[in-house]
Amino acid sequence: MDGNHSAGKCPVMHGGQTSNQNSVTSWWPNALNLDILHQHDTKTQPFGATYNYREELKKLDVEALKQDLRDLMKNSQEWWPADWGSYVGMFARVAWHAAGSYRLADGRGGAGTGNQRFAPLNSWPDNVNTDKGRRLLWPIKKKYGNKVSWADLMILSGTIAYEVAGLKTFGFAFGREDIWHPEKDIYWGAEREWLAPSDNRYEDVTKPDTMENPLAAVQMGLIYVNPEGVNGKPDPMATAAQVRETFARMAMNDEETAALTAGGHTIGKSHGNGSPANLSPDPEAADVEYQGIGWLNTKGRSIGRDQVVSGIEGAWTKNPTQWDMGYFDMLFGYEWELTKSPAGAWQYKPVDIKEEDMPVDVEDPSIRCMPMMTDADMAMKVDPIYNAICHKFMADPEYFSETFARAWFKLTHRDMGPKARYIGPDVPAEDLIWQDPIPAGATGYDVAGLKAAIAASGLSLTDMVNTAWDSARTYRGSDMRGGANGARIRLAPQKDWAGNEPERLARVLSVLEPLATQFGASVADTIVLAGNVGIEQAAKAAGHDIDVPFAPGRGDATDEQTDADSFDALEPIHDGFRNWQKRDYVVSAEEMLLDRAQLMGLTAHEMTVLLGGMRAMGTNHGGTKHGVFTDREGALTTDFFVNLTDMANTWHPVGDGTYEIRDRKTGAVKWTASRVDLVFGSNSILRAYAEIYAQDDGQDAFLKAFVDAWTKVMNADRFDLA
Repeated sequence: MDGNHSAGKCPVMHGGQTSNQNSVTSWWPNALNLDILHQHDTKTQPFGATYNYREELKKLDVEALKQDLRDLMKNSQEWWPADWGSYVGMFARVAWHAAGSYRLADGRGGAGTGNQRFAPLNSWPDNVNTDKGRRLLWPIKKKYGNKVSWADLMILSGTIAYEVAGLKTFGFAFGREDIWHPEKDIYWGAEREWLAPSDNRYEDVTKPDTMENPLAAVQMGLIYVNPEGVNGKPDPMATAAQVRETFARMAMNDEETAALTAGGHTIGKSHGNGSPANLSPDPEAADVEYQGIGWLNTKGRSIGRDQVVSGIEGAWTKNPTQWDMGYFDMLFGYEWELTKSPAGAWQYKPVDIKEEDMPVDVEDPSIRCMPMMTDADMAMKVDPIYNAICHKFMADPEYFSETFARAWFKLTHRDMGPKARYIGPDVPAEDLIWQDPIPAGATGYDVAGLKAAIAASGLSLTDMVNTAWDSARTYRGSDMRGGANGARIRLAPQKDWAGNEPERLARVLSVLEPLATQFGASVADTIVLAGNVGIEQAAKAAGHDIDVPFAPGRGDATDEQTDADSFDALEPIHDGFRNWQKRDYVVSAEEMLLDRAQLMGLTAHEMTVLLGGMRAMGTNHGGTKHGVFTDREGALTTDFFVNLTDMANTWHPVGDGTYEIRDRKTGAVKWTASRVDLVFGSNSILRAYAEIYAQDDGQDAFLKAFVDAWTKVMNADRFDLA
């Protein structure tokens, strides 16, 4: 039998589900999908349980790696020749597009996991030819092996590219650990068509701030904005508004945005010298003979001057491999008129340009080529704010270089979390406010004495547990922000968040803060320790003596160390663990619970045990009784699971997403519940976990699992313990 895809192939038994065309759960499209809590299972990690990337990095010869990257920038490969003999533009783009998917709203995206290797990012229309960049890097990755991750290597390659071009870079940190499976938790938009019109993402496309949260890119398959204009229609002022909103959603201000735009377009070029219709499929769609390489020209050359990437054709500057002020010279030195590239994309060309100002051809230096600007570039000129910033840069080239270098560092490190996670000889000494700096905390104080004082303070179990939980639940593993360390729950804006019950919070802090001062502990430690005291009291009420692990050393951040505006994105608008949401949302309460649990780094099992235990303790927001399926409220029991799974009960909707639990025989109402409560009995996977603790032998396993999960949440941001 031959190897082609002929219709006459012999039938064969094939019971495995090995394609994405149909899944075993596709018959129930509205069922709760727990995949985001199961992603990156340890089975996908190929190195074994003892592998530690931070330890591997200690073996890395950083200077040798950097030199190999410098050499690569100038070592054009025949299979994919470098423009003008230099790969600086290529690797700046690889790094930029890896980092540029970051968004502030939920911290997802970014370069911290090496996710550009997998779908959908490896096949996004905006990422055309980043696959070639990764293949150019492969010999270096092969050489250094597990001592450097793909995630670190891609970002370092971009930083070295700028260094080779002539920029004094701000620094670089290693510490990004690779994933080995596509990320399932990231919502990139509802569209099922690449580059579908922007209107689908906005209530009103003329008002960029109406873009659907948490999205930042304007169209499916783009990293930022459409370079041809809003919905591909040139209008620099309209594009400027989208640029401003998009970069703000990436945590960038106007000056950083202008610097990144100008600096990003100072080196390299766009490619659009051909027909996009002639390109082979993207990497994920390409057949096996392409070996993961996509977007090759099937009817001509794919390399050099004949590449098709964005469809826009040309360089922005006269010297596209050098760090200089050429972008501003070109943009502000000429008037510009609309034209189209050979690929049919809208772009701008200079009017009456001098031949000596034109860049040379990427393959033949005797040929001069027309430079170009995109609609986003023209936005820098026509928008009054961006225009003023650009003139400030033009008047002070050193300031421009420094501003870009800092913005580039922020772009490529924003999703790494605090500086405690940074590794390597080039980590900048300066503390930057977007790193959410936290002073070191004391460790030598009398923990037992403080614990006893908290227990005798008169605070209730729910006072202590809820305050500790609210402090820690802000942590999100997407960008390692938030968490209990820093005790920012006592600062604006967190102290005023509705989800933190400000009046209760202020009352509890008025008790805990003096105790922290008395014992020489941080408020952050004191809050967490108080939560542990509450857990131990609840376990004792259930008839068990336990000690909840505690690690001192958290610090207390100040207002000056807190970028309050950026913390707005961390405000919880829902918390299924405390059976609360700020208002009614289109997304179901149980879906929001999964989102929160995934950001906190919890598995489905940990989510289940934490929620059941917190219900039994009566820790609901505002003291509501939904889901408190017990007559022993305040005791850390398995009653939530026992009564949820008891067929002596029936469950009845009563409106507004609430339910009554009734005695099957008498019809008497025993408890009330929310959707979040009942999903642990209705969803087959969650019910399987719930049944473990509903069993007669489940109490001991429950206590251990609850304490382990609680401690994980309290220590999620303790990178100093790693």
